[in-house]
Amino acid sequence: MNNFKTFILMAGLMALFLAVGQLVGGYSGLMMALVFGAGMNFFMYFFSDKLVLKMYRAQVVTEQEAPELFRMVNRLRQRAELPMPVLAIAPHEQPNAFATGRSPNHAVVAVTTGILKYMPQEELEGVIAHELAHIKNRDMLISTVAAGIAGALSYLPYLLLFGRGNSRQNPILSLAMIILAPLGAMMIQFAVSRQREFEADRVGAQILGRPEPLANALRRLDAMAQRIPMQVAPAAAPLAQVNPLAAHGGGFSRLFSTHPPTEERIAALEALAMGR
Repeated sequence: MNNFKTFILMAGLMALFLAVGQLVGGYSGLMMALVFGAGMNFFMYFFSDKLVLKMYRAQVVTEQEAPELFRMVNRLRQRAELPMPVLAIAPHEQPNAFATGRSPNHAVVAVTTGILKYMPQEELEGVIAHELAHIKNRDMLISTVAAGIAGALSYLPYLLLFGRGNSRQNPILSLAMIILAPLGAMMIQFAVSRQREFEADRVGAQILGRPEPLANALRRLDAMAQRIPMQVAPAAAPLAQVNPLAAHGGGFSRLFSTHPPTEERIAALEALAMGR
C-alpha cells in the first residue's frame, strides 16, 4: 500500500509538472526546466554519501574501530540480502541515524555517538533495520527523482518573469502559477518522503523479524530529540530517522513535514505486530 501511494504521488507530481510546463513555457520551457531541476538533484544523488557525511561531520569507521556495530549491521544486512554498507559515526549527542548512497553497492549507514550511548541494543537493531530498509527500497533514488521533478516545477513559473514563457498568458494566472506551483510540488515531494518512511518502518520490521524494537526505538528517539538539540544542515536533516530539526505540529504544518508523526509510525508498527 505504501508503494502504491508513492506511485500515485509520483505520477501526480509528473502530471502537475507536464500540465504547468505546457501551460507556462511550452515544450522548450518544459525541457529547460526539466534539465535544470534534474541536473542539480542528480548531482546530489551521485555524490550524496560524501556530501551528507560532511554535513553531519560523520567519520567512516572500520570493523576494528567499531566491532560491535559492525557485527550488528553485518548480521542484519545479511537478513536483508544487501551488500555490507560503509559505516560511519557522527559526533552528535542526539540519538539518531541515517542512510545515504546512490545504490545498495554504494550505501552508507551512519549513527550518532548519542545513539550508541543511550539506545539499548534491541532498539538499535530496529533503527539499523529501518536504515537498511531505505537502502533495500532504493529510497535515495525515489527521493532524488521526486526532488528533481519538484525542482523543475518550481523553476517553470520563473520562465514567465524572464520573458521565456507564454506571452499570451493571463497575468493573474501567471502570478498564481509562480506562487502555487512550487508550493504544490513541495507538498507532493514531502508526501512521497512520508510514505517512504512508513515503508522503511514496515520493511525494517521484516528484516528484524518483529516490529516492537523499532516502535520502542522511535519513542525513545522522538523523546530525546526534544531534549537534545542537533546542529546539522537543514538539507541533510530529513535523512535522519527522526528529523532533528522538525518542529512537532498538526494540521496544515504536517503537509510540509518530511516525516510522518512519530505516533502514527508507532501505531502502524503496533498494528503490524498485532496482525503478525
